[in-house]
Amino acid sequence: MPRPFRFGVNLLTAAPAGEWRAKCRRAEELGYDVILVPDHLGWVAPFPALVAAAGATERPRLGTFVLNAGFWNPALLAREVATTDALTGGRLELGLGTGYVRAEHDTAGLPFGSPGERVDHLAHTVTELERLLGSAELPHSRLRSSGGTPMPTPTQSRVPLLIGANGDRMLRLTAERADIAAFTAGRVVAGSTDGKIAPLTPEELDGRVARYRELAAGRAEPAELNLLVQMVKVTDDPEAVVKPLLDRRPQLTVDEALALPIVLVGTLREIVERVRAQRERYGFSYLTVLEPYMEDFAQVIEELRGE
Repeated sequence: MPRPFRFGVNLLTAAPAGEWRAKCRRAEELGYDVILVPDHLGWVAPFPALVAAAGATERPRLGTFVLNAGFWNPALLAREVATTDALTGGRLELGLGTGYVRAEHDTAGLPFGSPGERVDHLAHTVTELERLLGSAELPHSRLRSSGGTPMPTPTQSRVPLLIGANGDRMLRLTAERADIAAFTAGRVVAGSTDGKIAPLTPEELDGRVARYRELAAGRAEPAELNLLVQMVKVTDDPEAVVKPLLDRRPQLTVDEALALPIVLVGTLREIVERVRAQRERYGFSYLTVLEPYMEDFAQVIEELRGE
């Protein structure tokens, strides 16, 4: 029996308070299950944005997609997580990644580190969060005291953890520690300092998901599998929609571009069937779309609600 669908939208653009609340309410009206925010310099600050989203909505979960662990000290992050979970009424889902944009670290005056060092820091962050916020072996309900001073208290017994992963070490960490395994279906272009991503083909993504399943074979409970979709458009002229992608990736044909797992372009019926097929092929039951495609993808949500 497949896991039921869940749908999230990653809100990218900062806005004044009234506009931000209206945008969050609109996401709720459209049927999104999760309202998410990213973690990039120059974009919306994650935790206050989620608290504001909670004040404007009632039903959706609220998450980070994903925090750059390299920006965060684990102890300070634990305080933010606990406080935000309390202020959102226990609706928080914590998404973590290694960070992939060197230019942001340079601007912030923070070390970027090698890929291995970034994975090490993320693994340390997860371990510290489990220690501070509680783990499967320890009571979940309260942060430990520090020097006799009470720490903030999260509402949930466990704040669900999402890890965005692609490489083998990250997939292992995800398999061992995450409640939600998020696949970007892309890889950072070699030598890029601004985070350029090259999409994975369907066959390459098959390999990454298969490797994750190998590493997660011993789990007591399977994780939820997430896919970040980069382009959505309900249209009768898909070739025109993917032309900008072809301009950036001239090695792709139109058919190859439309077959990319991160692209959902076509008629409503075609996209709905594609989403069902990807759940069957890869196990993706939780799909995240970017803010510019929130309205278009809502038509798909309406068709798939309850499945």
